[in-house]
Amino acid sequence: MNVYPREVEEIMLRHPDISMVAVVGIDDEKLGEEVKAFVVRKKDSSVSEESIKQWTKERIASYKYPRSIEFVDELPMSASGKILKKELRNK
Repeated sequence: MNVYPREVEEIMLRHPDISMVAVVGIDDEKLGEEVKAFVVRKKDSSVSEESIKQWTKERIASYKYPRSIEFVDELPMSASGKILKKELRNK
């Protein structure tokens, strides 16, 4: 199955407690790759990983929602403002 990170990111950015998000594929023994999201919460938000997973799962195909969510304070950015997903994959 093909999962396009931008599609998942656009859905997740609609969540009221998410400020920024980057979706990447991470290695998985069974499936080859699995969906992982790096999330920057909005200020004063304490939304949980399970809450975001459930919210996203209700709005996107079941094989596309992120199986893993990591909360970060900021995403690595290039000088031009592009998210450096390669750095996230290597975490």
